[in-house]
Amino acid sequence: MSHPSGASRGEQVLQLAERLGVRFRDPRILERALVHGSYAHEEASGDLESYERLEFLGDAVLNLVVSDHLYRRFPAAREGELARMRARLVSEPTLADIARSLDLGRYILLGKGEERSGGRERASLLADVLEAVVGAVYVDAGYGVAHAVVSRWIGPLLERLEEMRGDFKGQLQEVIQRRERVVPQYRITAAEGPEHAKVFVAVVEVAGRVLGEGRGKSKKEAEQAAAADALRRLGVL
Repeated sequence: MSHPSGASRGEQVLQLAERLGVRFRDPRILERALVHGSYAHEEASGDLESYERLEFLGDAVLNLVVSDHLYRRFPAAREGELARMRARLVSEPTLADIARSLDLGRYILLGKGEERSGGRERASLLADVLEAVVGAVYVDAGYGVAHAVVSRWIGPLLERLEEMRGDFKGQLQEVIQRRERVVPQYRITAAEGPEHAKVFVAVVEVAGRVLGEGRGKSKKEAEQAAAADALRRLGVL
């Protein structure tokens, strides 16, 4: 593998620790988090441990930290919604994006075949290694430091998640596109009341099916209410 800035393996690991903002008491634990099974199998000694055990531990730590943040940040959210938000934050694409922001791929030790097949850029591999890195931080520095590291990564994502929760139309579009690969359509069906205090009624439809209905003082507000109604009917809210 190519070493960043011509650095030795030990220097590489310290560079990554610096990116993480963690001073490891035993950098070998972080080094182990970067060893892919393909590399471990190719080693002549045969006793090199891959990242898999640390990945197992890191997955649990990551889920706990994210759950803790969601529980405190969204006190009115029900269990099902909290679970869906957590699934989004710990999904493979999200973790792979965090790994890329750390340039994690360049630090992984891969076997020759895995290297040739582009493993260093594979989202699933990057997500796994990121979890192993969290596990390494937890083992070496404890839960408090692991919590701080993960919190730095997910802080901006939590902000966006909070914005999206108020954007029911955006949430519904994401759900429907994922499930049916179509875009929901909104239609104003009525405008009730006197001119100075009109209430608009909107419905949201998918392929001719009405998914939800809502009312509001403006067309936009009515559409948001219709989207929220649809999300409740779909079991998302």
